Amino acid sequence: MANTPTPKVIRASSHRRTETGTSAPAGLQIGALQLANPVVLAPMAGVTDLPLRELCVGLGAGMAVAEMLTSDPKLLTSRKSSLRRCHSAQGGLRSVQIVGSEPQQLAEAARLNADDGADIIDINMGCPAKKVCKKAAGSALLADERRVAEILQAVVSAVDVPVTLKIRTGLSPQQRNGVAIAKIAEDAGIQMLTVHGRTRADRFKGEAEYHTIARIVDAVSIPVLANGDITTPDKALAVLQTTGAAGIMIGRASLGRPWLPGVIAQSIAGIDVDQPSLPERFLQMRRHLTALHDFHGDFMGIRIARKHVGWFFDAIAAELPVSFNGWKRQFNALEATETQQALLQNLERQCRGSRSTLRDDELAA
Repeated sequence: MANTPTPKVIRASSHRRTETGTSAPAGLQIGALQLANPVVLAPMAGVTDLPLRELCVGLGAGMAVAEMLTSDPKLLTSRKSSLRRCHSAQGGLRSVQIVGSEPQQLAEAARLNADDGADIIDINMGCPAKKVCKKAAGSALLADERRVAEILQAVVSAVDVPVTLKIRTGLSPQQRNGVAIAKIAEDAGIQMLTVHGRTRADRFKGEAEYHTIARIVDAVSIPVLANGDITTPDKALAVLQTTGAAGIMIGRASLGRPWLPGVIAQSIAGIDVDQPSLPERFLQMRRHLTALHDFHGDFMGIRIARKHVGWFFDAIAAELPVSFNGWKRQFNALEATETQQALLQNLERQCRGSRSTLRDDELAA
């Protein structure tokens, strides 16, 4: 297969050997900052708010990157931007991702967030969304290597904290310039690079191309995180072995499974751990639900909770012979925090004591 090259020799400087002999990264170094483990929750707009970041870090993620922030000065003080700039000690290192196309605007946004306590500034050059790319931002920037260099130099010069970069492998399968972008990034002073293994044109179609990530790892000396289609601990280990990456970034696979980055981190460390039981997952979700209500308020919290609980149901349904469609419809119709909590408690009581199997006829919606 094109995206599964022969496993490569992994650099000793970035990795260590476990007791089992499997090659695995040690704790991740970003500039002067040390992460406990090399598994990072990806920034996802409308998803990785403070409650989710706190939950994932609490469950073992090495770091959780905040939702991308616009560099447009007219929008920096909007309610959405203000909420995205909220951080806490429970959320771990404060990694703030900024997006834009103007070097000085991005530099000013970086300076503002660093002054506000950001530990790391991450620059988004990987988002393939049309509303981002039509402003010549996100992955659209990969078409202009000169502008990439100008942006990176401006942001790195503007702050004293480490600056990282997230990219794709290129513009299209015919224009894979990820290696060139990575070299520009290293020369500009970028401290870590995350590579999603698809091009801008691919969006999220097809399979991640780990062979290109491996080429990028070979081309630079800064840490590289591999991202894309990493859904299980075994897949994470295989991707690390194939690419030689210093770590893993988990995005969509964590939806409804906030424990996944932590489980993968333990697996990389050579620790055999089971995924949470159904009762444990319901407890996590109910705590997350409370945090969403507290953070976003009753009106928005109720609405934002619907997608998180939907992902939670979908994740369980993908593993077990059960459908939660009836429960999802009921949950989405609820308009009070108390009734949302009560529904989850009711379903949790039905699931308590079951670790592996659950049938449709056991769920009385």
